[in-house]
Amino acid sequence: MFTLYDKINRGEVYIIAEMSANHGGSLDNALEIVRRAAGAGADCLKIQTYTADSLTIDCDNEYFRIKHGLWKGYKLYDLYTEAGTPYEWHEAIKAECEKCGIDFLSTPFSVKDTDFLESIGAEAYKIASFELVDIPLIEYVAAKHKPMIISTGMASPEEMQEAVDACRRVGNDSIVLLKCCSEYPAPWADMHLGNIPDMKRRFNLPIGLSDHSEGSLGAVVGVALGACVVEKHVCLPGVDSADSGFSMPVDDFAGMVRDVRNASLIARGPDYTLTPGEQSQTVFRRSIFAISDISADEPFTAENIGVIRPGDGMKPKYYNKLLGTVSKRAYRRGEPIKHDII
Repeated sequence: MFTLYDKINRGEVYIIAEMSANHGGSLDNALEIVRRAAGAGADCLKIQTYTADSLTIDCDNEYFRIKHGLWKGYKLYDLYTEAGTPYEWHEAIKAECEKCGIDFLSTPFSVKDTDFLESIGAEAYKIASFELVDIPLIEYVAAKHKPMIISTGMASPEEMQEAVDACRRVGNDSIVLLKCCSEYPAPWADMHLGNIPDMKRRFNLPIGLSDHSEGSLGAVVGVALGACVVEKHVCLPGVDSADSGFSMPVDDFAGMVRDVRNASLIARGPDYTLTPGEQSQTVFRRSIFAISDISADEPFTAENIGVIRPGDGMKPKYYNKLLGTVSKRAYRRGEPIKHDII
């Protein structure tokens, strides 16, 4: 059973460890990432399901060469051939997820990829930011009537709405949108995580964060702003891949998970009820006390009553009302003035 909505409905953060190309061409590495991500506290391990033909054509003209960034100089077809996760590994990875007690999730990039994931029992789907504008693909995937997690890097609000509408046209309203900055790595100044509460208002859907920034800070801020899902690329130390340059070492991932869980606790509210710990501290509030001995029938004055700690007497808001009234009984210095005198 895919646990995404169970977590969200309990007010918890659902954490996805994204493997992507970080297996480095080795199934053993892929299975090790599953085990380490589970041990670090991830709820889900995500891979990407494609062949180079799912994404592009084998062409070497200027349109198909990457001109800047992490993958500068690559031909698209060659990059995707190198970075892909072979179909024949999927069932082993999914089985390892089940063995480790975490969810399995993948991103399909074509009809063929989707059909393959259906054949192995995928329980949910992720749409990548770059595919958000592929409305026919979104409709095809959403028609499987399984949860849809959609990254929104580079998307305008209108494009986000088009993707949501595509899901709903085929009867799928199980949608989570992920705020995303499609830069690798993403500079903090470009992340615009203030969009998270705005996206919640605009779309009335659960909003998460696909975080490509360095470290845990982006994820923590995202959760503090209302993100209920965090996706983070993870890699094994010493394994180079197309994505390792912007991925978090899996040994550091446990720290991020801990930070995210704690940020979720910190950000809860609104709730103005006193916690048991706060309730125990109210004794140290200020209240009205006798600051000198007071006889019965003696007026209360600024010289014989004061607003001091602790909090065993009347609230300070009654101080001015008491001044000038006559005490009904005697008080010793250091005795709280109680409500029974009014």
